[in-house]
Amino acid sequence: MRASRLLSILLLLQTRGRMTAEALAAEFEVSVRTIYRDIDQLSAAGAPVYADRGRSGGFQLLDGYRTRLTGLTDAEAETLFLGGLSGPAAQMGFSGAVTTMQLKLLAALPPERQAAAERLAGRFHLDPVGWYQNPDEAGRLPAIAQAVWNSRRISVRYESWKGEVRRELEPLGLILKAGLWYLAARPADGHGREPRTYRVANILDLTVSDLAFERPETFDLAGWWTETSRRFETEIFTGQATLRLSHEGLRRLARLGVEQSRIAAAVDAAPGDGWAEVVVPIESVEHAAIDFMRLGAEAEVLAPPALRVEMRRTAERLAALYRV
Repeated sequence: MRASRLLSILLLLQTRGRMTAEALAAEFEVSVRTIYRDIDQLSAAGAPVYADRGRSGGFQLLDGYRTRLTGLTDAEAETLFLGGLSGPAAQMGFSGAVTTMQLKLLAALPPERQAAAERLAGRFHLDPVGWYQNPDEAGRLPAIAQAVWNSRRISVRYESWKGEVRRELEPLGLILKAGLWYLAARPADGHGREPRTYRVANILDLTVSDLAFERPETFDLAGWWTETSRRFETEIFTGQATLRLSHEGLRRLARLGVEQSRIAAAVDAAPGDGWAEVVVPIESVEHAAIDFMRLGAEAEVLAPPALRVEMRRTAERLAALYRV
């Protein structure tokens, strides 16, 4: 365990640069004293680790030092082939690089581990696109990926829910969510410099500028996306609806979304007639009517009154279409 931690400390200092003893201790869930002992062990083994004193000090490796690892375990080597990136990499224009990387990795592994890695890649396939969906047609994705990588400003004509708009953006990162690509970018100038989300498929025109921008050092793409998506899921619901559902209606409700699934699962048992009342969040009356029509006759909307009216109108239009 300690040998693994020593190696991990070495890799962290190599990839992140200077780190304090407290940060390392938090990373590995050990005491600060343990980290100091580990650093002494690394120094004794010849690793060029040195410490800077002071408030902004910490441990770091000698400039230019790189470690070479030849001791990948079977699980570590095999896991590299489960990245699920071949499809997304091809969309971004990096398919050749991924293929070359995998070939180099295989060439560097011992023969017995080459077979294990190839066997895993042949038996597991990751498909990030949901059922009955196609991946985004994102023809401009390679150019956007290069702009993100090289920190170049872009000019876009974008189709938002308010209509077409033009924006000068500083692209900070790309996110693949359920087969859909999103761009994290901030306005290039003016007020409101907080990053915003843009769906790549909605970018109608794109021009990549030669003008570089300075990427914010503190921007954490994964953390930002987690917070943004959680806030979106919370704020999108602007009201509530009360439903009366049969057992089958509860099962159908669980298929409408994560929050609906949680609510359906929380229903312990239905009354004697087999129907239960639940309260679910809704985005709007119009959106809720579309969603709840999927429940069929296994659900009755009790409130709000406007939603009952919309459900009745929709049902009447359907009845008129299928009148014999």
